Amino acid sequence: MAGAKLQALWNHPAGPKTIHFWAPTFKWGISLANVADFSKPPEKISYPQQIAVACTGVIWSRYSTIIIPKNWNLFSVNVAMAGTGLYQLSRKIRQDYFSDPQEVIAEKQ
Repeated sequence: MAGAKLQALWNHPAGPKTIHFWAPTFKWGISLANVADFSKPPEKISYPQQIAVACTGVIWSRYSTIIIPKNWNLFSVNVAMAGTGLYQLSRKIRQDYFSDPQEVIAEKQ
């Protein structure tokens, strides 16, 4: 049973013998780097970078559901990219627009 599933994955049009498998697999590095940056202070987060990560995730998640064959690896990595990008943007926006200015000064000291 497991051998048949492994063989089906191996021979899938978006399987490990194609770029359609390896490109999204390496793209996980972007999401993992964003997760590692969760501990980074919000003032060091870049709006343009996180907007690009979030928008890329949203756009390519949609694209991965309409192409044939469906590429679930591409879908999952882009959902992760959109999620981490939006989370980082929310941290930056909260710090820039919703925090008390006295708090920000105290944190920097």
